[in-house]
Amino acid sequence: MSFHSRMTLKASRLAAVLVLAFAGTAQAQTSQVQLPVPPGEAVNLTLSADGRVASRDLARGVYQVVHSAATGRLYVASSEAIPNVRGGVIYELDRESLAVTGLIHTDEKNFGLALGAEGRVLYVGHSVGNAVSAIDLKEGKVLARTTFTERSADGTRYGPRELAYDTTSDTLYVGGVGDPGRIWALDGKTLDVKASIGDAGKWVTGLLVDAEANRLYAANGSGEVLVIDRTTHAITERWRPEGGKEYLLLNFALDRATHRLFVSDHSKAKTIVVFDTRTGKTIRELDGVGESMDLLLSPDRRTLYATHRERGTVTAIDTESYETTATFPLPPNPNSLLLSPDAKTLYVTVKTPFTKDYHASGWERIARIRLAP
Repeated sequence: MSFHSRMTLKASRLAAVLVLAFAGTAQAQTSQVQLPVPPGEAVNLTLSADGRVASRDLARGVYQVVHSAATGRLYVASSEAIPNVRGGVIYELDRESLAVTGLIHTDEKNFGLALGAEGRVLYVGHSVGNAVSAIDLKEGKVLARTTFTERSADGTRYGPRELAYDTTSDTLYVGGVGDPGRIWALDGKTLDVKASIGDAGKWVTGLLVDAEANRLYAANGSGEVLVIDRTTHAITERWRPEGGKEYLLLNFALDRATHRLFVSDHSKAKTIVVFDTRTGKTIRELDGVGESMDLLLSPDRRTLYATHRERGTVTAIDTESYETTATFPLPPNPNSLLLSPDAKTLYVTVKTPFTKDYHASGWERIARIRLAP
């Protein structure tokens, strides 16, 4: 998320910038309104020279992507960031052809996603609507919704950014953008608030559940990693990188076996920080990798994948040597990552720069990358 100097925006707009953005330079606004792509349309995939990378235009305002084991489909959140368009769309896609197989229209704009147990319930964050919904994927109906009414110190409402589902306790954790930030623990069925965790630093940006260690990790714009007890919901530790720079930490990847927590920084230190989860100390910073957005660790823990919004690339990083082993161009702004169930395909949402009014400046894409066996 490229952080521009709009620190005086209200929290609802700031939430949009944090979830929506950290994008590039504003572009001239296009006047043509593009309607949602209908199911069953012919798909024209754009292929890389070696055939490993395929992508297609999908919407204006794409964000996170998830895969449901219950349906075998991909689901992509879209805010439909088009002038004079209200609400958003969840796109259901075939994971091989990337064809649209279904649409779920929502009254709020969609950003963060998480799946419930067995992949039957999709949790959707509505950042600018200050709410979270639970949607039945079979029926496409909203099962529950919570609208957050708490306010940050300046009186503005929190915008939910990242969602993280805990299967062991049927709890949905939601990070709130505000100053100070806030984290909610919601009942997975009703979305009732079970706990509200305050004093979470400036803007809660990333969340990760580590059930084995009974921890929830949270990243924030103050450059901290918060360690939260999942039972008491108390913040037990605050870790800071030891590089002596200003950090705005974003997203996580966890290697439990080697006790390493990887955290991205896209806009301030522009690096990936590696923490030792036993001590909270910094193991190293991957400054050679540069600005990084989303992170994803392969199941064999040998490769860390990262999106780089400013450079328009996705990289594969060896987790032993910390060297980059592959680079996949996906301009202009690759955003979120998802690994297929067989770990052979990497899915990426690709954004365009925002207009001055924070609309999408062009068609945004979903891509798939065939990984080496």
